[in-house]
Amino acid sequence: MWKAIVQAARATVHLGRSVAMVFAMCLFICVVCVTVAGSLIVVGVWLIPETVLLIRRIAGAKRHLVAMWTGQEIPQAYQPITGRLRQRLRTALRDPGTRSDLLWMAAFYLYGWMGLLTLALWPLGLVADGVWCGLLRRRPVVLPLISRLADLEAAWSAALLKPSPQALLAARVDELTQTRAGAVAAHAAELRRIERDLHDGTQAHLVSLSMRLGLARRAYDSAPETARKLLDEAQEQAQQALTELRHVVRNIHPPILSDRGLAGAVRALAAGSGLDVTVDTDGLADDGPRAPAAVEAAAYFAVAEALTNAAKHSGSSRASVRLERTRTALRVTVRDEGEGGADETSGSGLLGIRRRVAALDGTVTVTSPEGGPTVVAVELPCVW
Repeated sequence: MWKAIVQAARATVHLGRSVAMVFAMCLFICVVCVTVAGSLIVVGVWLIPETVLLIRRIAGAKRHLVAMWTGQEIPQAYQPITGRLRQRLRTALRDPGTRSDLLWMAAFYLYGWMGLLTLALWPLGLVADGVWCGLLRRRPVVLPLISRLADLEAAWSAALLKPSPQALLAARVDELTQTRAGAVAAHAAELRRIERDLHDGTQAHLVSLSMRLGLARRAYDSAPETARKLLDEAQEQAQQALTELRHVVRNIHPPILSDRGLAGAVRALAAGSGLDVTVDTDGLADDGPRAPAAVEAAAYFAVAEALTNAAKHSGSSRASVRLERTRTALRVTVRDEGEGGADETSGSGLLGIRRRVAALDGTVTVTSPEGGPTVVAVELPCVW
């Protein structure tokens, strides 16, 4: 009996909030009337996008209430209302989410009042279930009806507030457009980095090599010792140029990644990071199935950037890397016990990780409170 009372009380709170919301939405009708009247005389057409934004907030509040009761989040998919007035109007009126919200509001005006039934169910339930449970030792019958009312109200709201397939498709198109732009920007930045490395490093060494060879050829007959010294310097310049070229090629696609796989490449990366790094591979064996090359490269560079940031900014000498294979994804977690407070806008390389991972439809989660620890979690979808 006591358990039924507690559950019924929780359901009553949920239904009471719904009744309060539908009552407040009755006042919102005045806003809708003002918007319609202003649009008819053209002067108030600018109110339409603002009203749609307000409707989105109301629908978002209802999604939050339903999630509190059911424990399941209701996704939302809206097109951003930005730009000039004409563009804002077009987006507000053509967005499938607007039609879904209006349909929910119209229905909610009808079923949102069902919470008032609790006013009759509570007295009846306390008396009937009190006798039914106290004397006959049976399960309560009336009070559970309040929970069923709350379940029904939440189910209707979830069904009406769930984004339509058109809205989900439009949101997906916007997401892909943004990730494509990020991938293009990351690719352009990578090309500029390679060009800078070649120009400032390898090209400078090759120019110096060419000059020393020219001087050595001129001095070969008249000053053999000087020519020999210039040839030795030219050999050093050639070796430095080869080192620079290997560095550039390694940054494009590390050969060790192709030879030893992701697990072996990350272990080698950890060994040369200058930190005390532990590497844990869960389901990712050196001789087992491998992820696609693009996924491995993105994971490798994410680990490399995270360890570089940890060595430069964390102030900690220890870090850990975890590679986890799941049924549909590859998860990478880099953790350090440093000072925390990582800022993606300060050029720490986290933005580059996000762009590279977003190009593969992956996700990046950065947790870095003040005082640490800093955890960079990357999830890359792939087929094994």
